[in-house]
Amino acid sequence: MRPTTERLAANPASPRLPFVVYVLAAGTFLMGTTEFIIAGLLPEIAADLAVTPARAGLLITVFAIGMIVGTPGMAILTLRLPRRTTLTLALAVFAVGHVVVAVGSGFPLLLAARFLTALATGAFWAVAAVVASRAAGPAASSRALGVVLGGGMLANVIGVPLGAFAGQLIGWRGPFWVLAGLAIAAAILIVTYVPDDDPTAPRASIRAELASLRSRHVWLALLSAVMIMGGTLATYSYVAPLLTNRAGLPSTLVPLALVGFGVGALIGSFLGGRLGDTRPYSTTIIASAATAVILLGICVFSQHTVATVVLIGLLGLTSMTVNPILIALAVRFAHRAPTLASALSTSAFNLGTAVGSWIAGRALDSSLGELGPPVTGTVIAALTLVPLSVLALTRLPRTKTNADRDRHTFDNDEANGLRVSSH
Repeated sequence: MRPTTERLAANPASPRLPFVVYVLAAGTFLMGTTEFIIAGLLPEIAADLAVTPARAGLLITVFAIGMIVGTPGMAILTLRLPRRTTLTLALAVFAVGHVVVAVGSGFPLLLAARFLTALATGAFWAVAAVVASRAAGPAASSRALGVVLGGGMLANVIGVPLGAFAGQLIGWRGPFWVLAGLAIAAAILIVTYVPDDDPTAPRASIRAELASLRSRHVWLALLSAVMIMGGTLATYSYVAPLLTNRAGLPSTLVPLALVGFGVGALIGSFLGGRLGDTRPYSTTIIASAATAVILLGICVFSQHTVATVVLIGLLGLTSMTVNPILIALAVRFAHRAPTLASALSTSAFNLGTAVGSWIAGRALDSSLGELGPPVTGTVIAALTLVPLSVLALTRLPRTKTNADRDRHTFDNDEANGLRVSSH
């Protein structure tokens, strides 16, 4: 049977991932923790800085903006640096930003430190995805990305709750000291285990990176990333009022429901990494369709406590299955200039989060009330199927000639690692 572009892995034996992939996952764990830790410490931060909780929430907003705008910019600025150097510098800046937050007293200073931290986070995410993919090889690149993204998902399950708990015990500044120390430790691991860049590889070129964006397949993957995350986070951002006001869940149990989403997201990230190396297109389409169905189920069963909590956990599972595959596809479609595509993938997920949560907030204030966010999420998630279907149809062979051509493409992919040609 001939291989097609649907099967991106030639070795079904699932080779063992190199240790450096897990080192990078530890870094993304720190990045994911700092991105959402503010939410668990918001009352304490607002009281200490003498600002309203809404104003303190700008510490979350400015971080998202820094990720959206800064990630591709940092990818370009650090393009000529060795990837190990970029990762190390990103962790060093990350540590400095957290020290500033831990000792700072002025709110504008803290906003600036959070924005700086977001730039470092974006630079780390972009390069980590490329390093992990290439270290694992074409037969396991999606699985490697699933592990790296899993570090970020694990932050929601362990890092954020532990940070909030520590903030209650030692003050809200304590977790930022801890994160700064862990970043230094992670930087040491990066220096030790991330290999040198291949000296025979073509020199990184800004022109080549920008040229890679001519591929419509890159943009279809990025658009899909925006929409799947927008649909999911439209609901998740406002899940607390849905659970308490409609599902009747006591407010003290809401964190457990959020942990359920985090556990589902963690499993989904690893699952997507596993399936994405063999059936990337069918997996993304099925998982996105399942996400839309689950969101619709939340709308229908929102007044049933157990059903709603279970569906929220399943939402994390199905939606996050898509993410590592879309990043892997964007990196592959970018040919030999994958760094900017990886950076734009991070921006795409954050853009989806920002836009989806904004639309959902407007829907929450409408006549739909608490149903507004899941209704919004259902529509956005369903629309994700459009770019995914176009992507699959334009990549899969439709005729014998195209099948032969795709076989040739597949063989080239195996020879050149991550490079997948765009037709």
